[in-house]
Amino acid sequence: MSTDTATTTETTDEGPVVTFADLGLSDPVLKAVKDIGYETPSAIQEATIPTLLEGRDVVGLAQTGTGKTAAFALPILSRMESGSKVPQALVLSPTRELALQVCEAFEQFASHMKHVHVLPVYGGQAYGVQLSALRRGVDVVVGTPGRIMDHIAKGTLDLSELKYLVLDEADEMLKMGFAEDVETILAETPDDKQVALFSATMPAQIRRISQQYLTDPSEITVKTKTKTAANITQRYLMVSYPQKVDALTRILEVEDFEGMIIFVRTKSETETLAEKLRARGYAAAAISGDVAQAQRERTVNQLKSGKLDILVATDVAARGLDVDRITHVVNFDIPVDIESYVHRIGRTGRAGRKGDSISFVTPRERRLLSAIERHTKQPLTQMQLPTIEDVNETRLSRFDDAITAALEQQDRIEKFRDVIAHYVRNHDVPAEDVSAALAVVAQGDSPLLLDPNEDQLRNQVDRDGRRGERRDRDDDRGGREDRGPRRSQPMTAYRIEVGRRHRVEPRQIVGALANEGGLRRDDFGAIQIRPDFSIVELPESMDPGVLDRLSDTRISGKLIEIKPDRRGGARRYDRDDRGPRGPRRDDRGPRRDDDRPRRDDRRDDRRDDRPRYDDDRPARKPRH
Repeated sequence: MSTDTATTTETTDEGPVVTFADLGLSDPVLKAVKDIGYETPSAIQEATIPTLLEGRDVVGLAQTGTGKTAAFALPILSRMESGSKVPQALVLSPTRELALQVCEAFEQFASHMKHVHVLPVYGGQAYGVQLSALRRGVDVVVGTPGRIMDHIAKGTLDLSELKYLVLDEADEMLKMGFAEDVETILAETPDDKQVALFSATMPAQIRRISQQYLTDPSEITVKTKTKTAANITQRYLMVSYPQKVDALTRILEVEDFEGMIIFVRTKSETETLAEKLRARGYAAAAISGDVAQAQRERTVNQLKSGKLDILVATDVAARGLDVDRITHVVNFDIPVDIESYVHRIGRTGRAGRKGDSISFVTPRERRLLSAIERHTKQPLTQMQLPTIEDVNETRLSRFDDAITAALEQQDRIEKFRDVIAHYVRNHDVPAEDVSAALAVVAQGDSPLLLDPNEDQLRNQVDRDGRRGERRDRDDDRGGREDRGPRRSQPMTAYRIEVGRRHRVEPRQIVGALANEGGLRRDDFGAIQIRPDFSIVELPESMDPGVLDRLSDTRISGKLIEIKPDRRGGARRYDRDDRGPRGPRRDDRGPRRDDDRPRRDDRRDDRRDDRPRYDDDRPARKPRH
């Protein structure tokens, strides 16, 4: 395909109010949008949805978090014919996390459509689950390029009747080394399909792909002006998911709040989290889209009157909520789009009052945090989890306040003086000890002060913060290339059967193995690329199931055939490249210009398990 002309549309968040009903979506899709609670489309949605409904190809330039998923999912579902046995739509995503998010959005938007089946296809999930679903028939496939390539190669994914193709976050796919895979997939699809390409930037390679595979696309650029109120202090805590509840509890102990809304992503999580908070002594309740209006009003009135201090809510349930007592908003799950973030934290700091927002960010969600900071033009301050010393100081302060308040009730104190005097006379115990014993009785089984030496939670959260920082540095560098292993964990060397002659780069290896095996970027040690194979260092404690998931992985279309390396890692190859005396063998003289194999190469042919020598390594000084 070729691009003849491109229409450029620049749009902002300002202008007349447009609703989803004005965009031409089908009735079932509009019902789903209403159920979710969406009222007005974002800038990218307003510009993109009508264009895609017209059948035109689209190049959308917009940052993460501007509502791109709905921008392509809603028009695709509106035009789709349900009940097909082969995929009608394919969405390519750079990571499995994003693929799952997109898949979940499609399922929500198709809730009023009959027989629409959506399938996520990504590494780390058993092939059997995906194969069974494909045999039954799916309408929409959302997947990472590597696993999609595998299904195409196996003949298990039929794209012959594909009508819609979406490249989501195309620049991220390029950074992770999926450019060749994406082009191979595009070549396997029908020429008459509709294509939507979304990217935060437009590097030359993406421009070339759009010119080659899109037909007369409408180029839509979104310039967002979404901002948050200046009177709201915005902070974030880097914390992994399993530590979130404990981290939240500690923050609640130390933070001076009056009323609070805690936002979670799903309806089921609202009651689950509220129940955990009630078990820890907090006056908390949950509201979601499933809560009846009468119950919702009672809960909100309890929050206003002070009978409740914490409300756990979804985005839909909290829309239009205006309670003066709300001093804090906590994003227990950080939202995936900027508008939701702005709406959430707008529940505090009302009418010019000061407000606080705290967002929990897992190391994998650092990208969403960066998008929020770019779009709101306000950086979020990283906070540290309060220490046990902070908790103890707060508890002592509140205990002092409770004593001070009790001392003002002299009539009740006189009665207790008589009780203490009675005990002192009959048991010969100092009055101070009796008072301390009464405090123990009042405190119950929970200790007033905690042991600072047992702060495992703080140590874990600090490690999560460092992981997030490392992830940022790795992303800035485009992946870890030929660096040594992390000293915090022992590494094992693995050999994969792709190398320099396959035009493979470290970032392709990291991207493919991370997506297919469920590995993190900081799980990778040294990566050394040889002419015909590569050596990758991975954690010694890695789950054996990871190797099973990687067994069918392909890079640049070639099966990697991963297996433990018998020679013990990249550094052994460096040492073995030197002869027993003098400089390494390749430094004996210039390369021969003819095609005849050198003696060293013939020796390699006889012993395939030995590496061929690499001529572009720097010469080493001879040993004496």
